[in-house]
Amino acid sequence: QVQLVESGGGSVQAGGSTRLSCAASGSGYTVSTYSMAWFRQAPGKEREGVASMNGYGATDYADSVKGRFTISKDAAKNTLYLQMDGLKPEDTAMYYCAARLSRQGFDLGRPEVFAYWGQGTQVTVSS
Repeated sequence: QVQLVESGGGSVQAGGSTRLSCAASGSGYTVSTYSMAWFRQAPGKEREGVASMNGYGATDYADSVKGRFTISKDAAKNTLYLQMDGLKPEDTAMYYCAARLSRQGFDLGRPEVFAYWGQGTQVTVSS
């Protein structure tokens, strides 16, 4: 079983930055090998794909965050990151880390293909 533990987030003012981390462990899962992603869900809204990085290092982003968010991996720490800059109030949501047992694919519109999920971390952006 793969465990994902998110950290980071909190309350940030509009225009500010924060970084989310997602540490992976269990079943020999290595973040550098597989496709992983960040999703978010605001109250009353559906879960939305934010950013994804496949096992080859290629990335994909939702249009709403392009140029502001950056997804990355640290193989040595077996951790996925989401650097969030230029934050806006509409970025306020619970952010979830997701992992799958496939090296390719981004699938930001298909959360059901990701088998493992973290518990989520709240990001609140105030204007």
